[in-house]
Amino acid sequence: MLTSSCRSSMNEVYIYEGTFRELLMLISSLIVMGITPSDIVQKDNYEPNLFEEIRELKLSERYRIYDNFKTKLPSSTLKTCYRAFMSEERGVELAIFYFLKNALKYGEEIFARRNLRCVNRVLELANRVGRENHKFKGFLRFREMKDGMLYAEINPTNNVLSLLTEHFRKRFANRRFLIRDVKRDIWAYYDGMRVHFYKWNISGETTSEYSDEEKEIASLWKTFFKTIGIRERENRRNQMGFMPKKYWNYIIEMEDEK
Repeated sequence: MLTSSCRSSMNEVYIYEGTFRELLMLISSLIVMGITPSDIVQKDNYEPNLFEEIRELKLSERYRIYDNFKTKLPSSTLKTCYRAFMSEERGVELAIFYFLKNALKYGEEIFARRNLRCVNRVLELANRVGRENHKFKGFLRFREMKDGMLYAEINPTNNVLSLLTEHFRKRFANRRFLIRDVKRDIWAYYDGMRVHFYKWNISGETTSEYSDEEKEIASLWKTFFKTIGIRERENRRNQMGFMPKKYWNYIIEMEDEK
């Protein structure tokens, strides 16, 4: 159960469109209006329940409320909530609601309030997303296409695409690149100046679109990877401890090991 400062006693479910910004706009409005929801759910994910009443706020002043709300919260608080939100875990929205409500009261001290269940939950999910994002910084493999653009695919448990794209935008500031989240059919395209996100489903192999140099480098890298290995000391379980098998599909040196 939630502690007293993280408790909901109403039976009204508030729905929103699905983005983090829209969630913050809803939460800021609820807090300003003194409303405590029983749950907050993305509109597309809500499953009707006879014992719940659906609510959807449509406030003409929601932008003003939201902008004023943001100025009262440190960037570290919003960053933590964003990472937790990208976990896509069921119930994360309500945890963020209580976290932010308490953050307005305690400020930066909110991170030390581990006696509150909402704080523990948000920090747990934020850390989980952060860890997976960190892993992909090392596991992600870009490959050069015929037009010179870099391309990579990922299949993460959490929705880390935006975090990962920001990292590589800074690292490859002068290179165009495209990262595809296969699980969610979301694409992040960096054109050398700005990042654009798209959602569409494209089937088929991309290997025919790789540059000749990329194909040669990939072949040499696979040969090198196999050559340095000692077959007598091969330990698959230990190898998967350092490089989980769920990443193998998108790592060049492991393509022949799947």
